[in-house]
Amino acid sequence: MIHHLNSCLTILVLHVSWYDVPGKWIPPSKEDFLCIRKKTYDQKHLTTSQRIHIEKGLNDGLSFAAIARKLDKHPSTIAKEVKKYRTFQKREVDPRHPLRCGRFKDCSLRFLCDKPNCVKVCKYCYSNKERIPACTAFCPEYLEPQCEAICKAPYVCNHCTRQRTCNKSKAFYIAQNADKSSQDLLVSCRQGINQAPVDIALLDDLISPLLLQGQSLAHIYAFHGHEIPCSRKTLYNYIDQGVFTARNIDLRRKVSYKCKPRKTVTRVSLSAKEFRIGRTYEDFQKFIQTYPDIPIVELDTVEGGRDNSTQAFLTIFFRNCSLMLIFVLQEKSQEQVIKVFDYLTQKLGIKVFQELFPVILTDNGVEFQFPGRLECDKNGEIRTRIFYCNPNSSWQKGRIEKNHEYIRYVIPKGQSLDSYKQRDACILMNHINSEARDSLNGCTPFRLSKMLLNNKLHRLLCLQEISADEVSLKPSLLKK
Repeated sequence: MIHHLNSCLTILVLHVSWYDVPGKWIPPSKEDFLCIRKKTYDQKHLTTSQRIHIEKGLNDGLSFAAIARKLDKHPSTIAKEVKKYRTFQKREVDPRHPLRCGRFKDCSLRFLCDKPNCVKVCKYCYSNKERIPACTAFCPEYLEPQCEAICKAPYVCNHCTRQRTCNKSKAFYIAQNADKSSQDLLVSCRQGINQAPVDIALLDDLISPLLLQGQSLAHIYAFHGHEIPCSRKTLYNYIDQGVFTARNIDLRRKVSYKCKPRKTVTRVSLSAKEFRIGRTYEDFQKFIQTYPDIPIVELDTVEGGRDNSTQAFLTIFFRNCSLMLIFVLQEKSQEQVIKVFDYLTQKLGIKVFQELFPVILTDNGVEFQFPGRLECDKNGEIRTRIFYCNPNSSWQKGRIEKNHEYIRYVIPKGQSLDSYKQRDACILMNHINSEARDSLNGCTPFRLSKMLLNNKLHRLLCLQEISADEVSLKPSLLKK
């Protein structure tokens, strides 16, 4: 009656609201009726306190709808919860006094006993001593009867008045047991491998060969994410569990890093060098504040073994797109670095060079301690601005230092660089710049550089994108 009255009041309110213009009735739309019926519920998992409320409601004989209204849940949620997590209490079976079979009404079995010439249905052979059908003790299809109350709502015996006298199997909803079962289910469903063996084999065929090429999961996921039916975290778990052919040792970051002791003593003589005057890191920060949109380029060198290598790599890193250039130096000297700068200026032109390298940040190595010649070309025209990090502060140009890891994947530290030519450096930087990065939202430095940098640089240095599945960052790439 109350529900009907509320419905009538709702319709009356809507009916009045549809007379927006005096004397004119606006018919209701479909959306208006949907708004009446629409009801949002809490979609979260049931908590321990909510389960206690459910148990109390069942003990008090409340319906699922009444309990649901108190908890702001749908009645079906309460029904599923009770039916799923109820606890069955088995009766003590007395073989001398078994209950009548649950299939008694529909039973039509004959010839269960050894009596000759007996043709009647076995259920009608009644035992006066036990007061049950005689077939109950030896029938193979005997089914213990269940209470009708647990076969329909509320599915439990919490509010049953015949708990003490009923000799059938009972079911109860106990909040503590239900909460424990729910938590165990949440834990178990997150364990193990949630993939079919066929799907695991397909994933292994896709991922393991690429990992063995030295590719990262970030790169694989960037190009094959639509083929992988799970997250990257799940893939790491599968590799950790030994599901794939590739193992943890094939992952780059699954290694132990030795933390070097940070130097605390700074050489005063280095900080007082003339080449640093007006070009310190503090001057660099002031310059960036004045020109916040200017592109920044980081400069560094990579050495081979101390006693086995004369050559070195000159690396140039563009912060805006993470593109890294590699040049082979015959020796680690000022002349060789200047030679590379003059080569780029001559081939690109002074205007393009100024556009690509407006500001350069580098360290205090001896190969960079002639800023006047680096900043100006042979004719004395200014082509760039050079700034230096503070002594023993390589973290100030940390992005290029971090990017050197890609070189070390192919050329391990301590290995000689004397056997490498510029064409090898070109192959190496093409593979490095073709790997997708999380820092670039799954994009590759090469693709981003095509949009942000003058493409004359790509043509000059033969920069090409390697196809995603062909990217290799293993020593076999430049194996001599």
